[in-house]
Order: sequence, then structure tokens, then C-alpha cells
Amino acid sequence: MSEIDLDTSSDIGGMPAAPPEIHGCPVSDSRGQVVLHPGRDRYVDVVKALADEGYAMCADLTAVDYLEYMRRPLPVGVHPERFEVVVNLLDITDRRRIRLRVQVPADDAVIASLFDVHPGTEAMEREVYDMFGIVFTDHPDPSRILMPEDWIGHPLRKDYEIGKIPVQFKGSHS
Repeated sequence: MSEIDLDTSSDIGGMPAAPPEIHGCPVSDSRGQVVLHPGRDRYVDVVKALADEGYAMCADLTAVDYLEYMRRPLPVGVHPERFEVVVNLLDITDRRRIRLRVQVPADDAVIASLFDVHPGTEAMEREVYDMFGIVFTDHPDPSRILMPEDWIGHPLRKDYEIGKIPVQFKGSHS
């Protein structure tokens, strides 16, 4: 993959340049790191294409709840949703890093699993399910990983009620 020119100020003749794309996905820059914004429908295909280009390691997969920040900056054509699945891929050979930010709506919090492409994502996807309630289709073990199986809710959602767990100290008379 060649260097990406993210200057979209103008094209030849003063006409606005088309936003940059990789594999048909809008591209942005985050402090010098290339960020792709694939749709849920193209997510796995884009990750497979990037793996073929050398991005063989998934360093991180997590999510963000933007319940209170729906007006965040996104490239033209990317519709903000409540949740984002964020994936960081590495190309160890050529020392490159790329990030994917995939919009996931709250009323259909489902996205495909990357397990078949990057088996190391198994635990990370379980954690995202556990903490945010985002379901990964075709995941080999879609069970909770941090919270008890009978836990109600997903603690990292912005609308999750803050609760209290009473603590009893050994020897106290409470």
C-alpha cells in the first residue's frame, strides 16, 4: 500500500478532491495513523484484504460507546452510530499500523467476527460483548469473559446505571 495523501482541500481546477479511500472505505488521519471507516457489511472483507497486504496481526479490538458524542468528526459519507468497533492491525514486516473504526447502531448491535481471519480476536470480541453488548456473529464462544454469566447489562455502556456492591471487611460488625 502506498503513502496516502489526506489533503482533500482541492483538486486540479479548484474543484474539491474526492475523499481518500482504501478498499472502498473512507480514510482519515489520527495523529499520523491511517484510519479506515468500513461499513459493517464490508468489515471482514476489508480485514482480509489488509491481511493479504501484510497486516497479519490484530493488536487490539475494542469498542467505544458514543452515546453522548454523536457529533464526533467522521469522514464524509460515514453516518455516526452509538457504538464503534475499533480494530488496530499491524504489519510487522514493513512496520506499519492501520486502524479500523466500524459504526454499529444501538438498535442492531451486531457485527461479524474476525476469528476466522485473526484467531487471536476471540477473547477481545468476548470482552466487547461482555462490556458493551455488541454481538459478534459466527464467534466460536459467544459467552461472557469478565462478568458472571447471569450478570444483567453491559457495564461500559454510557447508560449503564452505576451501582454499588456492599463490601464487608473481615472482623467488622456491619
